[in-house]
Amino acid sequence: MANLKTRLGVVVTSLLVLAFSMAPVAAQTWPQRTVKFILTLGPGSGADIGARLIAERLSARWGQPVVVENRPGGAGIVAINSFIHARDDHVMLLSPSSAFIAHPYTSDKLSYDPRELSPVARISSTLISISVPPSLGVGSLQEFFAMARAQPGKLNWVSTTGATDLILHAYIKKSGLDMVRVPYRNPVEALTDTVNGRVHIYWAAHAIVQAQAQAGNVKVIAITNSEPTSLLPGIPTVTQAGFPDLILDGLIGIFGQRDLPQSVRERIAADVKAALADPSIYSRLTATRQIVIPGTAAELAASIDKQRAGLVEVAKVLGIKEATH
Repeated sequence: MANLKTRLGVVVTSLLVLAFSMAPVAAQTWPQRTVKFILTLGPGSGADIGARLIAERLSARWGQPVVVENRPGGAGIVAINSFIHARDDHVMLLSPSSAFIAHPYTSDKLSYDPRELSPVARISSTLISISVPPSLGVGSLQEFFAMARAQPGKLNWVSTTGATDLILHAYIKKSGLDMVRVPYRNPVEALTDTVNGRVHIYWAAHAIVQAQAQAGNVKVIAITNSEPTSLLPGIPTVTQAGFPDLILDGLIGIFGQRDLPQSVRERIAADVKAALADPSIYSRLTATRQIVIPGTAAELAASIDKQRAGLVEVAKVLGIKEATH
């Protein structure tokens, strides 16, 4: 009996050692082959530039190829479905959170389970700016909304993502403003119409409007990000301008399969942080008007949870029910 107890004790101890050692081993042996980043945006976007710079550094660190695949379309759904259906721990989604946090409120039925998008690493926060045509003659958000109130039904608005669309729409409704939403498939066309004065307020990633703003063809009156930035000196946040309901950070992160081991997540986040510490990568990203804020899976998840909570309140104002999958 004593020998049996001794043997059982050895077995239990061995199992515990194996269990506690599995997570580190997973990180040490991953990746074993090519890693793919699927992007919700097309080539040349800020997220795409960042993905390719990071992929190059990660490939060198991991000793395996890291490739980028652009799958734009369907407000991010094309890329998300491609990522989920891969069912592969070597396939990641790299995306702005604005590409998917609004899906439960812009779709009658979701084609995927949001829980499949499991945070791995935070990369940056894209600057999202609010612009008007100089011909409109307003210099601030306060002046713009005062004009909209004084001229009901005369002014229109355009935003480029589902999340910004919902947030601005909710503010307009809650404030009792009468403004016309103009839908665009192509954000560049919307920008051209802003320059020409046909669009009265335009909400988009600042990288889209940067050249026209520098040329004086559009006037940037605010950014929706929660914190001010030296990348756009003199431009107030929406909170500083007196409109905190319009906050939206353009978070960009990496997402993995739901069962990706925690040790692998930690390794990826640490390696992404190391890549972003490279001055050449940092300067390239800031040139596309991204605030570099590397973070862990938990930090990315907390940021997204905060955004989702805000959209729950927006949906209540608009009377929208959350879709199921």
